[in-house]
Amino acid sequence: MRKLIASAVLVAAALVWAHPAFAQKKFTATEVCAKPDPQQYIAVGDRPDHSLGVLQYHCHWTKPLQLGTDTSTEGLSTASVETSGSISHSRGLHVSTMQSGDKVFVSYRSTDTSKAGAAPVSRGTWAFTGGTGNLSGIKGKGSFTCTPVDEQSLCEIQGAYDLIRARTK
Repeated sequence: MRKLIASAVLVAAALVWAHPAFAQKKFTATEVCAKPDPQQYIAVGDRPDHSLGVLQYHCHWTKPLQLGTDTSTEGLSTASVETSGSISHSRGLHVSTMQSGDKVFVSYRSTDTSKAGAAPVSRGTWAFTGGTGNLSGIKGKGSFTCTPVDEQSLCEIQGAYDLIRARTK
């Protein structure tokens, strides 16, 4: 019985180490996003500082995202935002264009906080939702922090990914 249990533990350990999640490649990247354009906010009406909004940010990579042999060049983020006082909660989608012309798609959520009228600091999580061409089977996730710099946001991004190629018959 002990040999059976020991064998089962060894097999389970081998399966865990062989799992694709351990093949993920870690990365860090930096993106700078301009002020949102367009942006639209509408007051909810339940209190003076509560609003809902839609924003779009045009971005460029200062430390590009390297996915396999491809490198990111520009990005576009579109988000819905609920703001209450100095705290905002965002949910959005980001599309990055790569040097090859392929695109990668990301969903994200963030919490933005500001103090005394200053531009907000944003912290959140993200996950790849797909891509085109060689990036069509991408999987991965991570976190980010965006801080205000002049009239822009500097976003430090970290995470891990795995390129899972579509199988052909």
